[in-house]
Amino acid sequence: MSTTYAARMAAGALAALLVLAGCSDKAKDDNEDKGAAGGVKTGDGISGKTITLGVLTDMTGVYATLGKSVTQAQQLYVKQLNADGGVCGYKVALTVRDHGYDPQKAVAGYTELEPDVLGFTQFIGSPFVAAVKQRIDGQDKALVLPQAWSASLLGSPYIRVIGTTYDVETINAVDFLMKEKGVKKGDKIGHVYFEGDYGESALVGSKHMAKESGLTVVEQKIKPTDNDMTAQVSALKKAGVKAVVISAGPRQAASLVGVAAAGGFNVPVIGNNSAFAPQLLATQAGPALMKNYYVANPSLPIGADTPGAKKLVTDYKKAYPKDALDNGVVAGWTAVHAFSEALKKACESKDLTREGVDKALLTLDALDTGFGIPQDFTDPNAPSSKQSVILQPDKSVTGGMKVVREAEASTVAESYTPGT
Repeated sequence: MSTTYAARMAAGALAALLVLAGCSDKAKDDNEDKGAAGGVKTGDGISGKTITLGVLTDMTGVYATLGKSVTQAQQLYVKQLNADGGVCGYKVALTVRDHGYDPQKAVAGYTELEPDVLGFTQFIGSPFVAAVKQRIDGQDKALVLPQAWSASLLGSPYIRVIGTTYDVETINAVDFLMKEKGVKKGDKIGHVYFEGDYGESALVGSKHMAKESGLTVVEQKIKPTDNDMTAQVSALKKAGVKAVVISAGPRQAASLVGVAAAGGFNVPVIGNNSAFAPQLLATQAGPALMKNYYVANPSLPIGADTPGAKKLVTDYKKAYPKDALDNGVVAGWTAVHAFSEALKKACESKDLTREGVDKALLTLDALDTGFGIPQDFTDPNAPSSKQSVILQPDKSVTGGMKVVREAEASTVAESYTPGT
């Protein structure tokens, strides 16, 4: 994926932060023989009878709603895991840091936690994960299961994207617009996207699909701090687009759909998986979202009619009765479930070092997390799935999202190599 000047500058700034944090000079201890209780090797992140995992989340920034749901789901999973005996006789603990979707705080949080954790069950923000990717792949080698889906994160045996990458997801989203919403060859589609890894990865997908399908993409690049989409709607309406893809946050999606509806711009809008929160249905944009908005998602929603989903809904409501159910709960649950399965496999191999856990994840080729799409972690160069479920906001259902197209990988997505 080509990099804009701004993206290069941002990457350089984040790299400089790593140096300033002093992390590049930290010598790694040889932990292969740190512990061998019961014949099981241990290393970083294991002290006494506790395995500590890191959580780098956003509780106060643009993805605060998502971050809260992801984190609470993971805390619930770990509580249940420990109640069932933990892993290999060890209890599992989560150490949580809120970076507020701020690059300095994200890098500082990683630098603080990395020496004391076995790996990370959560790291929100593609640009922030990308900023420390070289370090993870080089000296740290700690397994990271991010809530980030940029194709730039592929190729690492330690950073494993769960579900479709944004480019593949966007290809599936545009496929839905063409098959179900009347977009056809020769039409223009708009794409509103965050600058940086997330938005630009998604843009690669829409451009690839446009090239394959005879469409034209009208771009509107925004910043995470841009909340009013009036100018973007005006530009896209003037350009005559027949549909819009949005690769941004829930606030931006709500503004886009609400402003378009108020101005009589009646076109379908589809977002990537992190561009919706059910709390939006209680806002003025709610009716417009239920009419014209769709979301491409890497799994069935929290309100799915599966045994796993139903149990999670019951357990989550009991644990957090005042909090809304959303797909952040699914994302958090799926990631910590995958990490725990890797821990269990590593225990079977009697190697709970970082290397042992990394290798264990690579053996999971059809992990069923209870939300409809098996996950294959065996190829670091590929996302764990190319399928997307298309959802539509609906305040009458649990979690505020209903399925309008079941899990599917479009023909173009199947033949596409992410990151190209």
